[in-house]
Amino acid sequence: MKPLLIVAALLCFSFSFGQKRPNIIVIYTDDQGYADIGAYGQVDDIKTPNIDLLAKNGVRLTSGYVTAPQCIPSRAGLLTGRYQQRFGLDHNGLIPLPLEEVLISQRMRSAGYVTGMTGKWHLDPNHQSVKWIAENLPEIKDKKDYVPTDIPFAKKIPYMSSNRGFDLTFQGYINDYWATYSLDGKDFEAQWIKQEGYRLEIQTEATVEFIEKNSSKPFFFYLSYFAPHVPLEATKKYLDRFPGDMPERRRHCLAMMSAIDDGVGKIKETLQKNGIEDNTIIFFISDNGAPLKITMEDLPITFQGGAWDGSLNTPWVGEKGMLSEGGIRVPFIMNWPAGLPKGKVYDNPVISLDVAATCIALAGLPSIPALDGTNLIPFLNDEKKGEPHEAIFWRFWGQHAIRMGDFKFLKTGDVEYLFNVSTPEHENKNLIEVYPKKAETMKKRLLTWLGELKNPSTQFGEIGNENRWYDYYFKNN
Repeated sequence: MKPLLIVAALLCFSFSFGQKRPNIIVIYTDDQGYADIGAYGQVDDIKTPNIDLLAKNGVRLTSGYVTAPQCIPSRAGLLTGRYQQRFGLDHNGLIPLPLEEVLISQRMRSAGYVTGMTGKWHLDPNHQSVKWIAENLPEIKDKKDYVPTDIPFAKKIPYMSSNRGFDLTFQGYINDYWATYSLDGKDFEAQWIKQEGYRLEIQTEATVEFIEKNSSKPFFFYLSYFAPHVPLEATKKYLDRFPGDMPERRRHCLAMMSAIDDGVGKIKETLQKNGIEDNTIIFFISDNGAPLKITMEDLPITFQGGAWDGSLNTPWVGEKGMLSEGGIRVPFIMNWPAGLPKGKVYDNPVISLDVAATCIALAGLPSIPALDGTNLIPFLNDEKKGEPHEAIFWRFWGQHAIRMGDFKFLKTGDVEYLFNVSTPEHENKNLIEVYPKKAETMKKRLLTWLGELKNPSTQFGEIGNENRWYDYYFKNN
């Protein structure tokens, strides 16, 4: 019997004798760098006491990765548990999350869980989905520039969270929400509603309301905080916690992270009040690294374009959009009082794909060969030896990478790098001339993986505009 099937069988056996299956909350922040949780010990201006407690009373994973350094593909990988390149969603500006892909929410619902979500979705068709527009809206495919109103809402509805396995949704960014319930407990058919208030407090309240409504049954909830992604927005309550001389963008990021942290505290209090804290597992992960825009320019908060969001990737090299550690190595915390050790630091590489595999095992479902992740629980509890992954892979624009053990092979256009990312030098020291055979072995393994994808590659693609990042960050390599 396969290991995951054994785990699932054991879980089913224990659940049948009265142990309730755990509730699951996945918190996914937006453009938050590795440094901006106090428990990671990289900066001294961040204040996240409640998130720090998740780590202190749970597991802090120091080599946690996402599948892409960008919002849409990263979320697609998380929610499907599959490398998103397997279904052609390599990066923003291509397609929405295909309807034939099965999400964690759908799998958990089939296991008897009630499912819900709030916050950023970003997986439905939008005006940047150029490939999808060409195939589904041929009448406008030759239009020079697309705008949001070019996508009829009727075409979006099948892709919305309410049709992707979520029983209850409060999907939205700031004050407009596609919802099936209100914050005062009313249920209704999916519709757009206006919700006054501060976006992060709204998303916390939607989570709390869901927990209150469903505390007596096993639940899966996806909390997708829209922060600290631009537009930067914080109320006086949070800004006042960070006085002193600093870039205003940094102050706003710190304030937004403080609002998220308050939300985590409120969620924990709600779990405690309902007597379900011990048997609720919480994942806390960022969707990619912070966009530094190289210079971290402190543009006015009112600036509407893409800009530094005030977050930091310290100590890693690079930023959002890159397959360097700064783009894909993120905060990754797991907290489950009844099922995981307290205060453990886990250094082996893991990836957001593991969330789906772990959830499925905890729900008592059999393993699913199509998934690319691993159930992390036996590894974190020292019940299973070795590393969860022999190799982890990436392809993004003209960048390709693989991590095996402590080593990472990275290829950007014609330039190749080999790093030991477990050392203090990490991506500041190219070791490819020191370990040429290791680099060649990893390169071949990466090419094999590339051949498995929807748009297979038998060779590496050319580097594009991301060259400017590598010219800057890797100039000493």
